[in-house]
Amino acid sequence: MPNLVDSLPPGVLAGALRFVFGLPAPLRRLIAGRPITLDGQRLHPEAQLLLRLQRLGGDDPRTTTPAADRIAMSRTNALVAGPVVGNVAVRALDLDGVRARFYTPRGLPEGSPLLVFYHGGGWVSGDLDSHDNLCRYLAAEAGVRVLSADYRLAPEHPFPAAADDARTAFEWAVANASALRIDPTRIALGGDSAGGNLAAVTALHAGVAKPVFLLLFYPAVDATVRRRSRELFGAGFFLTDGKMDWFLDHYAPSPEVHADPRLSVLLAEDLSGLPPTYLATAGFDPLRDEGEAFAAKLAEQGVPVVLRRHEGLFHGYANILGVGTVFREAVAEAVGALRTGIALANARQDVAETA
Repeated sequence: MPNLVDSLPPGVLAGALRFVFGLPAPLRRLIAGRPITLDGQRLHPEAQLLLRLQRLGGDDPRTTTPAADRIAMSRTNALVAGPVVGNVAVRALDLDGVRARFYTPRGLPEGSPLLVFYHGGGWVSGDLDSHDNLCRYLAAEAGVRVLSADYRLAPEHPFPAAADDARTAFEWAVANASALRIDPTRIALGGDSAGGNLAAVTALHAGVAKPVFLLLFYPAVDATVRRRSRELFGAGFFLTDGKMDWFLDHYAPSPEVHADPRLSVLLAEDLSGLPPTYLATAGFDPLRDEGEAFAAKLAEQGVPVVLRRHEGLFHGYANILGVGTVFREAVAEAVGALRTGIALANARQDVAETA
């Protein structure tokens, strides 16, 4: 039986969330409870408050079916995504069978960079709508066109369907650069969680055309090892240990493929061909340690990489643009990294052309 919170319109709940976050700090702290410190990190008060409200609302971390999980994700994102980011033109595209949404900031000239973005959701959930406002924000704030790819989901389409679609989207963008009014030599790839996985996998297996930058929010990169962060933060911080197993069981039910670099990209022997990378992790995230291991391996193999751990945040923060300030600030930092990474790619290209 649905609880009272489930019966309320998302707009009403979103307004209630904003009201609570607008309360004086002492009241917010009272609602959130005592500060939480774990592994030498303190959960940010805004993150703690949001998790507390989630529990008070009767949110159940268990998942019964993919359909139920997709509905839950859509509902959650509607509560925290915030007002629709304006001044961005949006249109639907078909990328050789892969549905997509194309974002162009108003007034952006022809020949701009492009970010191909892959949404998170454990390869099971998420779609063009779940990450719509994040893509709008990235486009507007970074001054780039954004192509959001709606890859096939598991369990209807298990591994490697999502990876295949991710590569199709990138190759389509390169081949149709003129129609998109973008510079094919300035295409970046990005994504969050499972989408970060797909961005890194696509970059690793790119053909002649290579992305110039990777923008990764808390990516899943190794399906073979349970690291310490999974034990520390596998319960009570949005993404749970059980949910991670559930996602993997749907996307890659056969353990034989778990070490495949198209899934566990961290296990690829040679990562030296990957482009400069900004990789953000969250301190209270079960995926934290594998993301940071990936950043370390990139650095060891000579790839320019910036690793940023947002110690007080939890998994999924990139979609929380509508409540508090700390989540949006973390995404704004990533936007700055994207702008810088593309600018440096331009400089390298100019040097190569004049050499």
